[in-house]
Amino acid sequence: MRADFSAIAKWVAPGSQVLDVGCGDGELLNYLKVLKKAQVYGVELADDKVLACAEKGLNIVQQNLENGLALFEDNSFDTVVLSQTLQTIHQTARILSEIARVGKECVVSFPNFGHWSHRAAVALGRMPVSKSLPYQWYDTPNVRVLTIADFEALAPAVGLKLLDRVVLHEGKPIQFLPNLRGSLAIYRARRA
Repeated sequence: MRADFSAIAKWVAPGSQVLDVGCGDGELLNYLKVLKKAQVYGVELADDKVLACAEKGLNIVQQNLENGLALFEDNSFDTVVLSQTLQTIHQTARILSEIARVGKECVVSFPNFGHWSHRAAVALGRMPVSKSLPYQWYDTPNVRVLTIADFEALAPAVGLKLLDRVVLHEGKPIQFLPNLRGSLAIYRARRA
């Protein structure tokens, strides 16, 4: 299980309606369905991942997130999750506005490119590869690089009010110098 799943689950109320955009194979949705008895729905583009969700009996819509979430009405879900997907999206501001529109609250997690090891790799002339960034520069699905500080600056600009934050490194919470020492950031937010 990914390190951000338990942090995300703490912010999901039992029995609530959850939408996971960029849900991958549905592992988080299945976790929330079992643990929180949540009514779960997912949005995913990749054929193999949509099939994996369907095989798990999950409600899944195949759609490109770059086109937004127009098929969902305002406040359709208690929580909308964007888990380790933000860095793969070209229209970052648009998808953040959309998840805030569709959900009463939203949860966003992403790998922190500001972690000291990533900074060191770039300073030494190479793109970073780590547990949180396991791809080489030439095969990465990431189209954006962002840090905790970048996200905290962007959130209010796109109409998000940040409510909570958890920063992890190898599954352990980081309090001191999180933008330097944390490899994964998880935020709970709502529309401002």
